[in-house]
Amino acid sequence: MEKSSLASQPMPAPHTTPTPRPSRLPGRFARLPELAGPGFLPLGLFARLPLAMLTVGTLTLVTAVSHSYAIGGMAAGAVGIGSAIGAPVLGTLADRAGQRTVLLVAAVINTLAVAGLLGAAYLTPAYASPMDALAVLVTAFLAGASCPQVGPMARVRWMALTTRNLSAPVTGHRSVAANRADLDTALSYEGTADEITFVLGPALVGLLASLVAPWLPLALAAIMTITLVPAFAVHPSHQAVLPHPRKPGSGVVSSERQNRGRRATAVVAVPVLAMVCMGTFFGATQNGLSAFGAEFATAEVAGLLYAVMGLSSAVAALSVAFWPQRFGLPARWVAAALAMSALSVLLLLPAGMWSMVVVLLVLGIPVGPVMVTVFSIGGLVAPHGRMATVMTALASGIVAGTALGAYLGGQLAQDQGPGGAFLVSMAAALGLLVLGLVTWLVLRRKSAA
Repeated sequence: MEKSSLASQPMPAPHTTPTPRPSRLPGRFARLPELAGPGFLPLGLFARLPLAMLTVGTLTLVTAVSHSYAIGGMAAGAVGIGSAIGAPVLGTLADRAGQRTVLLVAAVINTLAVAGLLGAAYLTPAYASPMDALAVLVTAFLAGASCPQVGPMARVRWMALTTRNLSAPVTGHRSVAANRADLDTALSYEGTADEITFVLGPALVGLLASLVAPWLPLALAAIMTITLVPAFAVHPSHQAVLPHPRKPGSGVVSSERQNRGRRATAVVAVPVLAMVCMGTFFGATQNGLSAFGAEFATAEVAGLLYAVMGLSSAVAALSVAFWPQRFGLPARWVAAALAMSALSVLLLLPAGMWSMVVVLLVLGIPVGPVMVTVFSIGGLVAPHGRMATVMTALASGIVAGTALGAYLGGQLAQDQGPGGAFLVSMAAALGLLVLGLVTWLVLRRKSAA
């Protein structure tokens, strides 16, 4: 296996390292501000909120002004496709040119794209055909493709900071195991931050659109992008991640190097496919809950039900920081995915709203640990100089999988009710288990070799 790009990076000069300051956070999480420097945690949390608002905000705005659910859905789909394609491109550019430059440029382009989407939406006539809404679809795609990938970039920084600690001589009371625990803690926090923003984002969109105007959520997202993302981009923690520009003449490679590259790509493809399964689980579950909610109240209650699962998932993601080091990453993946596969069967049982709430609370417990573990595995198998590319590819897998799950779940829910959509959720969870077993076998073979 090729080593992570960050593991082979030289340690940054001392004056570039964020100055540690005392933290009031409890336990292991108190180490995070010391590692990344002041202000990083709130910046990393709120700067990713526009991404969580963009898809639902586009769906809400375009549907409201065009009076067409079809065009609204197409615009939201264009955002998802743009994000799935654009995120790895931004990650590759960040690997080559550095995070700061890429994030600053992406913040400006995305703000302009969202402004263009707002204008195009209000210029589209009501009850228009999809061809009349072409400008909306194009600007929605551009908004998704240019959206700054703050979450994946933050994970890359954490990996750089903790890897630097692992490669440095152990001094004082810090041990190698404690430094490795820092990475578990950081990625646990990141998983919780993702869960919080992807629950808070749609809720904020619904609140602002219903109480004020449908354009306000996207306008607020643009303002947050142009202010918070640049602040995140220039935060001193970005100096821990060294860019890897393409060297002259690197276009000519030996057959041995090509074979190594293909093997590395195949290994990376496993966690990416796992994130596609995770997104499929999310999308199908959302559609299943919409159909389930429509049987008892309204389809809109699905957002509240889904937030229940997000709550327990976020708490469980935080708990990974306290899992023993001897419980390795592949074993964690398999154990959590096995629990997720078994518990997803419970989605077929509830006959009322409160029983579904209980099921979702229990089902969310293995979801967060699976996400945290897959991101950790992605960092472990990332080829040299490709950490941001891999992290953004994992995030794109979730986006693409969510679209796939929403489509498949919607088709089955239309014909078979919520149970049909939940069957897709169960299949996605089983796929996560299979891929976890594959990863376990591959890594065991690598370590044995």
